[in-house]
Amino acid sequence: MSHTATGGGGPLPVTVLLVEDDEVIRRSVAMALERYGYRVSTAGDGLTGLELFRAGGHDLLLLDVMLPGLDGIGLCRRIRETSMDPILMMSARGDDLDVISGLEAGADDYVVKPVDTAVLVARIRSLLRRATYPPATCPPVAASADPAAPAAAGSAGPQPGPRHHHGARLRFGDLTIDTGGLEVFLAGEPIALAPTELRLLLEFAAHPGIVLDRETLLRDVWDYDWDGDSRVVDLCVQRLRKKIGTGRIETVRGFGYKLRR
Repeated sequence: MSHTATGGGGPLPVTVLLVEDDEVIRRSVAMALERYGYRVSTAGDGLTGLELFRAGGHDLLLLDVMLPGLDGIGLCRRIRETSMDPILMMSARGDDLDVISGLEAGADDYVVKPVDTAVLVARIRSLLRRATYPPATCPPVAASADPAAPAAAGSAGPQPGPRHHHGARLRFGDLTIDTGGLEVFLAGEPIALAPTELRLLLEFAAHPGIVLDRETLLRDVWDYDWDGDSRVVDLCVQRLRKKIGTGRIETVRGFGYKLRR
């Protein structure tokens, strides 16, 4: 991310890359975001969007699913090869296949077209908060802590989620979580996690062995003040399992998920 200010809330405007092939929607969404203080660059197809992304300077990407040349799902995958910047997908009618495909490709969230400006801006602000502020770190409960791990300096600004001690190095089998350096290792090898994936893992690590329901995770990890779509939780858990091991996070049917001690 090139800036840390939120739209309308600081001297450096947040820059959004909007990729949408419908010119009317593209212009209307861009104008709406600009009224909220965001700087918007636009593209009408996936390949042009990829070129603009590679040129840099964007804080968040807003991608339509149906794009000519390179569709939004493919564009999301290409972006995720090199970047963990927040990605918000736009899906017509909230089609289940579009939603699932976008989240599996690495998108952080989605909105349904026609886009409600208030919902869109709220989702963008939530994604930017999660990407800008480091996740709250975890206390060394029920996991071995490395006393030699350096303490992390406190970060300014509001921190969603519970308050925790800083600087612990937590171990769950061959999974190590450095909560001060915000790094994760599996069998000693570093794992690249998207910001949302890291927040989710830290939330589980803060409550090892305790079942966390989807509503709690939407509130504390996704920073939702309203009912969000629980599919974003399920798909993020699936992505996280692929990276840290499929048996690490247990599904408790009818209730939620827990991190095995």
